[in-house]
Amino acid sequence: MKQAALASAIVSLICLASATAFAAPPMGQQAAQVTPDMIQTGSDIPAKWVQPQGNFDYVKREVMIPMRDGVKLHTVIMIPKGAHDLPMLLERTPYNASGMMPGNSPKMADAVWSGDKDWADGSYILVAQDVRGKYGSQGKYIMTRPPMGPLNPTKTDDTTDAWDTIDWLVKNITESNHNVGMIGSSYDGWTVAMALLHPHPALKVAAPESPMIDGWMGDDWYHYGALRQVNLDYFTGQMTKPGEGQEVPRSNYDDYSNFLDAGSPGAYAEAHGFKQLPWWKRFAAHPAYDAFWQLQALDKLLVAHPSSVPTMWLQGLWDQEDIYGAVHAWEALTEAGHGSNNHLVMGPWWHSQINRDGWNIGPLKWPGNTTAQFRQTVIIPWFNHYLRGTPMPKPLPTAMIYNPVAQQWDSFDHWKPASEQQLTPLYLQADFGLGFGAPGGDGDSYVSDPAKPVPYLPRPIPQKNDRWRTWLVQDQRFVVDRPDVLSYVTPVLTQAVTVQGAPIADLFAKTTGTDGDFVVKLIDVYPGTVPSDPEMGGYELPVSLDIFRGRYRKSFADPSPIPANQVQEYKFRLPTVNYAFQPGHRIMVQIQSTLFPLYDRNPQTYVPNILFAKPADYRKATVTIEHRADGRSAVLLPVVANK
Repeated sequence: MKQAALASAIVSLICLASATAFAAPPMGQQAAQVTPDMIQTGSDIPAKWVQPQGNFDYVKREVMIPMRDGVKLHTVIMIPKGAHDLPMLLERTPYNASGMMPGNSPKMADAVWSGDKDWADGSYILVAQDVRGKYGSQGKYIMTRPPMGPLNPTKTDDTTDAWDTIDWLVKNITESNHNVGMIGSSYDGWTVAMALLHPHPALKVAAPESPMIDGWMGDDWYHYGALRQVNLDYFTGQMTKPGEGQEVPRSNYDDYSNFLDAGSPGAYAEAHGFKQLPWWKRFAAHPAYDAFWQLQALDKLLVAHPSSVPTMWLQGLWDQEDIYGAVHAWEALTEAGHGSNNHLVMGPWWHSQINRDGWNIGPLKWPGNTTAQFRQTVIIPWFNHYLRGTPMPKPLPTAMIYNPVAQQWDSFDHWKPASEQQLTPLYLQADFGLGFGAPGGDGDSYVSDPAKPVPYLPRPIPQKNDRWRTWLVQDQRFVVDRPDVLSYVTPVLTQAVTVQGAPIADLFAKTTGTDGDFVVKLIDVYPGTVPSDPEMGGYELPVSLDIFRGRYRKSFADPSPIPANQVQEYKFRLPTVNYAFQPGHRIMVQIQSTLFPLYDRNPQTYVPNILFAKPADYRKATVTIEHRADGRSAVLLPVVANK
């Protein structure tokens, strides 16, 4: 009973406390009132938000610049506060101008992407523009829109768009000194090259970085006819919507399996909806180097329409995406007599690394941030010279090529184009030897099986792959013991072998198939131990490599079947080098038929269009590399005397 009484008392106290809590306030206290400003009647998001920028050191403007046909292009302009008589730096891009200049920081250098940070020091007006049909710009997007002519019947192209943009800038940006420089990498480098076909008078200097110059011969889409099929993701990313599209969805983590399971690249693409893309239809209809590709090859067009604009053609020595364009554009212009205003720069970088940090590439480490040093000591002073009249510390040489072994920049007043090189044959020899002496032996064979292609990286190879940037310096020991990879090696070098220029692969080979690909790699084999850098012990470093599709051995425009079991010559250029193989090292040449899934598989049966080869077309073939007196397979090296 006592417990029941106690419980009843507790309940009463709780009720009393609750009643007190909700009772009227004591005398002298006013009850809380609901006022109109407390009532939610609309959105908490204002019609227009304006960020106060009183402490910003720049002013950001977004404008729509009209082109000659009335189409307006979205353009972002960042002007240092208090600016007057400043030059303008223009980049035209399909990759979102607003994303390159988000502007969400009081400091201009923190409000731009990494490629512009060194330029955002208050001495430049920065301009980024979306190309036609992308992101904020009006008009129709055409992939690397060809110049006006047979492939472009309209009255505009990226040459006229650059001209109209620069014309508007010099007339409307009152803070400028009316001088413009253009810069950009990859596709953005292509837009710079297009502007040079008919430059506006205010365009005073240009730097195409890793530009897309010839997509069939050796830049993004093909290498000597072999399709770079992993770039199919770029098609959907660029052309399924005006903004950023999605990449092709994957069924497997490993792209090796994804592309192998799909069969042909055409089957892969069309299973993922590519028939909806006009670009794919044009692309797939022209697997050979016909007029579709030849008429938009910019190295040829630049020679036909040379400019007097001082131009720096810049790329990386291990550029995994556009290793062809800059050096070939420079060579074409130089050979045509336009070398005085064109300069070649090749750094120890992967694709577009010039716009990021450059302490290393893969395991190769440099004594400093090579990209930052180059921007600050070379390219910015060079732009300043032409845009604001400041003197150069010293003239820019004809060519600046990084020396990865000496870890320094080498300057050349007379760097030779490939057509002027003196070449020394490094012959394949018996017992997988390699040397400058006469070859011997009958030849070596391997079976190339399309069902088991050689990977270009150790598996697995996921779609999102950080190793993609540095695959060209991948240690090749992961394939050296495969039966379908032939490795020829010199004895240990007793003196340095220095090569400066473009090596040439010159193979004499026969195959039991009627088509086939040939991959040739020039490799530096490190000693078994490297005390100063242990991880490089025995490293097999690719110095230069490429792939060639056999059907194009006689003509890139008119392919032909390979006669089975008959020796044919396959001669093709490898990427440019400035490299010294050191005493204690060895030189290796590797030969194989596949680099999968980066490049599509050759069915090894001749079909009209490899993109759409059928499963039954993919057959094994026995490939024999000859190195007899009448079939002297070699890599022809641009050897120079050691200093």
